[in-house]
Amino acid sequence: MEYRYGSHTVFQIEYHFVWVTKYRYQVLKGEVAERVRELVRQTCEAFEIRIIRD
Repeated sequence: MEYRYGSHTVFQIEYHFVWVTKYRYQVLKGEVAERVRELVRQTCEAFEIRIIRD
């Protein structure tokens, strides 16, 4: 990853998200999964967040 620069800062922030439901039920399937993926991508784009791997 590369560093990002602000007016008085240099930073590199990395997050790792894992979504697990209670008892690992498969609730994000089909159209729901596609819609969630689309919303996450739109939100990341709005905040200039890069998705490295999905």
